[in-house]
Amino acid sequence: MRLDQFEAGGGGEIAEARVEAKSHFEIVTHSPAETLEFGHTLAREFGSPCLVLLEGDLGSGKTTLTKGIISGLGLAREDEVTSPSFTLVHEYGQEKKAYHVDLYRIEGQREMATLGLDELFSQSAVVIIEWGEKLGDYRSGPYIRIKMEYLASEDRKITVERLES
Repeated sequence: MRLDQFEAGGGGEIAEARVEAKSHFEIVTHSPAETLEFGHTLAREFGSPCLVLLEGDLGSGKTTLTKGIISGLGLAREDEVTSPSFTLVHEYGQEKKAYHVDLYRIEGQREMATLGLDELFSQSAVVIIEWGEKLGDYRSGPYIRIKMEYLASEDRKITVERLES
């Protein structure tokens, strides 16, 4: 499924929409499987380097979406992708790389500086950061912000924006 097949605010299942020239769009997924599938689709649209900031409350689906993205990039199986809440950074891939960063436990710029984010950002890699709103001005260049919102049960509203620093 391609990115242009998703509907803003979708109905009973992921449906059709046009997003070719848009820098902002929304979809609603209705299960973890649909969120994973959307992650696979997003992965096909990402080049390297690429910075992806994930925002949303606990349980909103950030790690589930990341599993789909990393798997969609062909860098790991979905079951191999876990939240880096305690290790803070997971690395996937050999020649082609992706990094999954979790800023949930990070307090302030001093702790942020210890993560080596500058080194990650300087690589030709996909860098996915959960709790991306904590990154603040610690980034440069274009990035993708994905907001995850819990709607009900397994329904998630996902807003994707391409932004400049």
